[in-house]
Amino acid sequence: MSTFGKLFRVTTYGESHCASVGAIIDGCPPGMELAPSDIQPQLSRRRPGQSNLTTPRDEKDLVQLQSGIEQGVTLGTPIGLLVRNEDQRPKDYSETDLYPRPSHADLTYLLKYDVKASSGGGRASARETIGRVAAGAIAEKYLRQAYGVEIVAFVTSVGKIHLTTSSATTASSEAENDDAEDPLSPEFVKLLSTITRQQVDSFTTRCPDSETSEKMTKRIIRAKEAMDSIGGTVTCVIRNSPVGLGEPVFDKFEAMLAHAMLSIPATKGFEIGSGFKGTEMPGSRHNDPYVARPNGTLGTSTNWSGGIQGGITNGENIYFRVGFKSPATISQPQGTAQYDGSSGTLAARGRHDPCVVPRAVPIVEAMAALVLMDQILIQLARKSASRLLPSLSHLPPSMVMPSKAVLKKFSEHPEAEEVAM
Repeated sequence: MSTFGKLFRVTTYGESHCASVGAIIDGCPPGMELAPSDIQPQLSRRRPGQSNLTTPRDEKDLVQLQSGIEQGVTLGTPIGLLVRNEDQRPKDYSETDLYPRPSHADLTYLLKYDVKASSGGGRASARETIGRVAAGAIAEKYLRQAYGVEIVAFVTSVGKIHLTTSSATTASSEAENDDAEDPLSPEFVKLLSTITRQQVDSFTTRCPDSETSEKMTKRIIRAKEAMDSIGGTVTCVIRNSPVGLGEPVFDKFEAMLAHAMLSIPATKGFEIGSGFKGTEMPGSRHNDPYVARPNGTLGTSTNWSGGIQGGITNGENIYFRVGFKSPATISQPQGTAQYDGSSGTLAARGRHDPCVVPRAVPIVEAMAALVLMDQILIQLARKSASRLLPSLSHLPPSMVMPSKAVLKKFSEHPEAEEVAM
């Protein structure tokens, strides 16, 4: 479906080469100041034509707010927004009348709906993500103002070029190194706690390391010059998340993150916390021991869980990684079959990214914000309903929270404590 979320509901519309793309956002809290300038920076980070590493399609992606706001303040009613497609070239896709592009959605959309968009990838195109990014920017403003949440994503690999995250080495046999290295190096853990979007955007590749970024740039340009493409990964960290978010058992927080991330076009993998490297560690090293914080609250000493335990946020940094395949549409001639089954050679035209990960960074951030926003509203609803019930003071102390002060660290706002309880 085209709607994501339960209480903060986002419905996107539009195809790659239609008149406009956009979204309807339902459930945004009333009383928040909101202007196009709150949304445009993220859309500009996502837009095509940013550098020689992206598609040359020239779209400014200027957002227009249509409803749900008066005097620059949200009304609590649905917010409508749109972005016009200005640089359309549907004739660039005439080959797709005969050929389903390999690894694209041309054939599967036709098989599902018995009709498909005649130009581009239709709803499978990354143009659809404009509505997500705009909605995510609105959610982020609320999260930042209400809880001080910070969401930062950055590129950690392109092809076989990786930003070093761990000093771990692969053992030739289990007996040689049963106690695997930590899944993340201390330097990368520090990066997760300190990285900013300004630092990320100072590199064209959005990989925050000059040496690695330069290698990634050369790899992407090599793919572009060969009329080919290459994939990569994006890592994202959410800081200052309230505790208690996530709806076990089917809507655990990491399950919703996975749902959100794997709905992004071209995604092929998701891992959270220690991820697959954690499978190489014995439990004695992988467990996150609890430690007392200076303010009297409990935290963890390692956070290999990635800020989530039992499907519920615990207040530590939430971090995860998303894998993006090499873009399917390339201009290099490919032997393939036509719709009628006859063989032929397809050399697709059009303007496409040789690597999507630099532009995927704000999309990952947006989907993370939508998950967090929806889960916060769900938890607020639960706590508001719970407050109307009689006190549970008769229960043994082991069954109830001892004090609101226990979770005070997660926000200076009293309303945030309701979520954290």
